[in-house]
Amino acid sequence: MVIRVKVSEIKPSNIANYIKLEEGEYKDDELQVLIDVSKAFIKSYTGLNDEAIDKHEDFVIVVYILCQDMYDNRRLYVDKNNLNKVVDTILGMHSVNYL
Repeated sequence: MVIRVKVSEIKPSNIANYIKLEEGEYKDDELQVLIDVSKAFIKSYTGLNDEAIDKHEDFVIVVYILCQDMYDNRRLYVDKNNLNKVVDTILGMHSVNYL
């Protein structure tokens, strides 16, 4: 059985598990900020809204990768010039704003 996850369903515990954090090593609200920033970046990059983002399963891994990158670097930034190649490819496939 395949479990389908939407971007809107990603929880801090999912991110903590992905980046291998133990209970007590993180606060839910801090990881929620990373999730929110990642979703905002996806919307800005692609021009899609929340509903459209949820229709694309491949955006889930983009959120995970962005959260891990921001956590690992301990600063909340996303630089389009140094974007992870996987993230850049997936977002580029769905981009509707070509400005």
